This record gives sequence, C-alpha cells and structure tokens, in this order.
Amino acid sequence: MFEKLKTKWNVSITKLIIILCVFAIGGSLTGYLGKIIMPNFGIENKLLWVVIYILLVTIIWPMMVLLVSIPFGQFSFFKSYIAKLGRRFHIGK
Repeated sequence: MFEKLKTKWNVSITKLIIILCVFAIGGSLTGYLGKIIMPNFGIENKLLWVVIYILLVTIIWPMMVLLVSIPFGQFSFFKSYIAKLGRRFHIGK
C-alpha cells in the first residue's frame, strides 16, 4: 500500500511518512475543532447535528491540513493535492 502511494505521489519514503503524519494531525485537529465549534450552534436534533458536523469538518479539513503542512515543509504538496480535489469535485477553477 505504501509503495503505491509513494509511486502515485512520486515522493521518497521519508516524505511519504511526513505526508501521512500531516494527514493524521490535520484530520485529528479538524475533528477536535469541529467538536469545539458545534455546541455554539445549539442544535438539539441528533440527525441535524451529524449533518452539520460533517459539513463543518468538510469545510475545515483543507484549511487545517494546509496549516499543519507548513511546519512540516509540505505546503506545496498539499496545496496541489487540495487543488486537485477541488477540480475533481468541480469546486473553484
């Protein structure tokens, strides 16, 4: 599995490990931030809470991953990765 990602992204094993760490830290921070923000909405309905939480973390995730990528020196990789995702979902350019 890691060999496929290494080849797909054309990175060394060290960079691959750093990229995976950025994904993990960014995702964890996204979930944490989402749980901090959600009580401010005061939503009582569980289903509505889940739907809004999913939308919120979907919006927060790209920003968190980009922020986390800066200290790890992977900003350019994640900038192009998120741009590629945006093109795939017809968001932005």
